[in-house]
Amino acid sequence: MTVYSEPGCGSWSHMHRRTLLKAAGLSGIGWLTPVAEALSRASERDTSGKPPRSVIVLWLAGGPSQLETFDPKPGTNIAAGTQAIETSVPGIQLAKGYEQLADQMQHVSLVRSITSKEGDHERATYNTKTGFRPDPTLVHPSIGAILCHQQPDNVEIPRHVSILPGPWPARGGYLGDQFDAFQINDPQGPIPDITRPVSDDRYDRRINDLAIVEREFARGRLRELDSGKTLQGISTRAALKMMASEQLKAFDVKEASESVRAEFGDTPFGRGCLAAARLVEVGVRCIEVTMQGWDSHANNHSNHRDNAKVLDPAFAALIRYLNDRKLLDRTTVVCGGEFGRTPWINPAGGRDHWPHGFTMALAGGGIASGRVIGETSPEPDLDAEDKTKVLRDPHNIADVHATILHSLGIEFEKELQTPVGRPMIISQGKVIQELLA
Repeated sequence: MTVYSEPGCGSWSHMHRRTLLKAAGLSGIGWLTPVAEALSRASERDTSGKPPRSVIVLWLAGGPSQLETFDPKPGTNIAAGTQAIETSVPGIQLAKGYEQLADQMQHVSLVRSITSKEGDHERATYNTKTGFRPDPTLVHPSIGAILCHQQPDNVEIPRHVSILPGPWPARGGYLGDQFDAFQINDPQGPIPDITRPVSDDRYDRRINDLAIVEREFARGRLRELDSGKTLQGISTRAALKMMASEQLKAFDVKEASESVRAEFGDTPFGRGCLAAARLVEVGVRCIEVTMQGWDSHANNHSNHRDNAKVLDPAFAALIRYLNDRKLLDRTTVVCGGEFGRTPWINPAGGRDHWPHGFTMALAGGGIASGRVIGETSPEPDLDAEDKTKVLRDPHNIADVHATILHSLGIEFEKELQTPVGRPMIISQGKVIQELLA
């Protein structure tokens, strides 16, 4: 039996992965190695042959008012003048300003009775994105991280993407940083950190040099020599494959026709929704598109009118785009924020935080269309200790997670192991059966 001693600093074998990437001129892209490793492992494991299932999260950061979006109560005191419009589904109304989405309502369902125990923005965001309340001993993974972890594929570019991220983007949690969302800003700009920093000739020379580095790195590691592979080599090859992939074009919304771009709206959020649809076309598993500005403690009505001008065309165009290309049946779309707004207007003309009954809109793969689940009261008892008693068919955030995961083909009652060996169920919720197709 041959025993290999630990190589000293400065030897070929002691070089770090970061050194390898620098040797190829790929320094400054800290996300690349874990993403590339995850991609390489996914490529090796994916033998299902099934088309990938995806989820698009339209994240309305700050907490949209249910009354001025998906649950209007026209003619009531709590509406405070908000008007409603009819939709393509008889009996379902949306707030005025959502005329384009109203035309697509046959593809969308609403859960109007969602409750949460979190009324703080950061805690509620964590709760809504992970399905769990914050725990000081553990960071839970977001729904996109779960999907990427549980369903590997052969996608060459980042599989979990956050467009226009806020301060609390989707995380990999205890599954590992490699499942964090890859973050980009307005898709009309360049994709960060994935362009070649040197000329093609110089780049090719560095790649050839890197092959020598990899071979020398393997020396002293008998098992890796026998297999002909090193983790450094696998991840580097995956990174290079990613950088050369035609799938990267999906990020570039300028590749879409002018008429398609116009449908989504000339806004960062609209372009984000178009990029999300294009990323689904190449198999990306989860895309979160964030729209800021829903925290309406003052001037609630004017705030929501302005936001509707952005959300309405983008959301409606996303549904049309996916449906026209036969992608909607394998893409689950969810739209909502961390909580709703109070059923009263405060002295500043705003609505405050209200986690006691709000709405999320869902559409696509596995989700029934044209349905309304649950109901809020037009005359809630604002002094009641339990403000959820007046809800019909209430559901908590975990139930929404369980339903989405089920629609994506995830066995959500399965337990995963945290790095310290703690068993954790994927979701504690129950499937909302009425919401299933």
